[in-house]
Amino acid sequence: MIKLTLDRALQQRNMTRYQLAKISGIQYPIVDKYYKNQVVRYDGYVLDRICAALDCDISDIIQYTKEEA
Repeated sequence: MIKLTLDRALQQRNMTRYQLAKISGIQYPIVDKYYKNQVVRYDGYVLDRICAALDCDISDIIQYTKEEA
């Protein structure tokens, strides 16, 4: 299972979703969906802009865990 951890990354940097939207150039509603983990298809451009704005690696905002069958 893939889970976005953008909420944690923003908390660690004491940054709001609005600030991230301004810095990254991504519209606030899109940032909000990533923040709330409501994204079904991940956009590489958006992830790249978020990582650049937060100066982090992709592993800082995405977590993968294996589901037990």
